[in-house]
Amino acid sequence: MRLLHAAVRTEAAFDDENLVSCAGLVPIMRLAERCGLAGLVDEHVDVDHPCGVNAPFKISSIVAGMAAGADSIDDLDVIRHGGMSRLFDQMRAPSTLGSFLRACSWGTVRQVEAVSRAMLSRLAGHTPLLPGADQVAYLDVDSSQKRIYGPGKQGAGFGHTKIQGKSVLVRGLSPLIGAVCTPVAAPVITGTRLRGGSANTARGAGSFVAEQITTARAAGCTGEIIVRADSGYYTGKVVAACRRAGVRFSITARMDAKIRRAIAEIPESTWTPIRYPKAVWDDDAGRWVSDAQIAETTYTAFESSTKYRTTARLVVRRVKDQNTVTDQGQLFCAWRYHAVFTDNPHELVQAEGEHRDHAIIEQVISDLNDGPLAHLPSASFVANACWLVLAAVCHNLLRAAGALASVFHTRARGATLRRHLVNIPARLARHGRGHLVLHLPEHWPWADAWTGLFTATHRAPPALAA
Repeated sequence: MRLLHAAVRTEAAFDDENLVSCAGLVPIMRLAERCGLAGLVDEHVDVDHPCGVNAPFKISSIVAGMAAGADSIDDLDVIRHGGMSRLFDQMRAPSTLGSFLRACSWGTVRQVEAVSRAMLSRLAGHTPLLPGADQVAYLDVDSSQKRIYGPGKQGAGFGHTKIQGKSVLVRGLSPLIGAVCTPVAAPVITGTRLRGGSANTARGAGSFVAEQITTARAAGCTGEIIVRADSGYYTGKVVAACRRAGVRFSITARMDAKIRRAIAEIPESTWTPIRYPKAVWDDDAGRWVSDAQIAETTYTAFESSTKYRTTARLVVRRVKDQNTVTDQGQLFCAWRYHAVFTDNPHELVQAEGEHRDHAIIEQVISDLNDGPLAHLPSASFVANACWLVLAAVCHNLLRAAGALASVFHTRARGATLRRHLVNIPARLARHGRGHLVLHLPEHWPWADAWTGLFTATHRAPPALAA
């Protein structure tokens, strides 16, 4: 590709008042309007501060800016350019939105979380967001360490995170995230909770898991739910929360002495070889693994506590430890073991594979980091917590829009959805009294998907049965 005009014959001017750069916000915010985002905020959110007035308009403006690619408070100005004022009303300036976030209290954050949960339920009711949720759904819980560079961030502390398979100590804040998916649906966020950077991984996990199960049920997950988590959540409180809610659990077990003794008692004849269709990355071995062996035994966890003592399956996967091979050869085979404590009722191979799919939560965290959570934009801990919840609302809204657009966009990443469906330029034109036309680029590669989304959000809702 090359330019057709010489530099001296090329000019640029920011002077078109009828042009917008993110026409995809029209169907996106129409969907939010149909699901009653502003009404939910008006019902649940009450900020006792002069800067907290008009919360429905301010929260809608933040969500719209995030959908358009804003990852900081200043970037929220993306919703105010060209002909945007002819498409939307009650938009707020970044300074106003920043003051609103800083005016929030922790109680306000919990109120916004209630909006997020109700919004997910309505999105699931209006769009094919979670197909198959009436059969089986997977609820994944995980935390991350969001790196912080500035010295003034409240709650910042040092915590462990993995970078390229290595555990490193990073100064930051620790978002706790819950996400639900089905075998045919991409994950959507059921809830978030921002914690200090030095917080223990399992802090508050029991109550958090219980809350996410309730949210998943409200979003249409009426079938079997399997809660998946890594070893940081291998606690009696998490397992008890799952048992009380009547859902299954599948949690990576810590390789302590008791677990090792249980593995050693597994008969050698019961190990079943498996081969992965796609290689799996082994963090401990630092390499790709394409085959392994699996077995199971019955195990009682948390025996020292009468309240949390639980007996279930211990599913164990082992792979050959290549680090023990020397130039002189190997006298006997050494193994690396990975244990999962679960009451998953499915047969061994399926249960082990379903637990490995817990890695899908990394896709959610990556989407957030590649979008509105690229930064935690404020020095205020509460403002950042509110920003995190609204990032989850935006994530679910984009995911629902993708489900309406096309089969491909149903599982596309957030950055792809913004590039294909949101950040598309359009010229505004009047056609008759009160009729607005969006003139979009000719030969847009994803025109069919965009048209499908636009049609789905602008057609009249179906009439209620008499």
